[in-house]
Amino acid sequence: MKSITIKGSKRESVGKKATKALRNAGMVPCVVYGGNEPISFSAEEKAFKDLVYTPNAHTVVLDLDGTKIHAILQDIQFHPVTDRILHVDFYQIFDDKEVTMEIPVKVVGTSKGVRAGGVLRVVTRKLRIKALPSNLPDAIEVDITNMRIGNKMYVTAVANEAYKIMHPDNTVICQVRTSRTAIADTDDEDEEEEGAEKTEEAEATE
Repeated sequence: MKSITIKGSKRESVGKKATKALRNAGMVPCVVYGGNEPISFSAEEKAFKDLVYTPNAHTVVLDLDGTKIHAILQDIQFHPVTDRILHVDFYQIFDDKEVTMEIPVKVVGTSKGVRAGGVLRVVTRKLRIKALPSNLPDAIEVDITNMRIGNKMYVTAVANEAYKIMHPDNTVICQVRTSRTAIADTDDEDEEEEGAEKTEEAEATE
């Protein structure tokens, strides 16, 4: 999985006045958990652009006064009116310890059902998985090529030995629904055979 580096400075004062002063200066108060003890720090708000405002998942390298900590984003709070980042929580990760993280779903292919006029509906856009940091994927690919009208794809279809999916087996990732413009959803091979039979019949009649 790709990683983003965020530079920050450890902070001693964590009261309301100190926090307000940080925000007024364009800084975001943060905390990283998971180590021996929580570490409070601050970082420039613009440093979170590529981590927060993106559909992609990333791990993070927190560079705190020269000390580097590997982590993942755990929680983020936004201002209800301005949408500015108010606070960010991180969780420290270790090479030999599994971590739980939400990974985006990436749909690939064009389904037979969609070609027949059906409509693809993506129900679950992120999957929560548990894995060692080295096994965290950038995205979980979902191949919909063979899906027909009425078909559903469940999380069991994307099971992988590298990680554990933290959802019930009956969780639907996507489905192809019928529409008013849908036509009979038949195999391409069946259509070819039908065309060949008609050609043979025409030749026999001549």
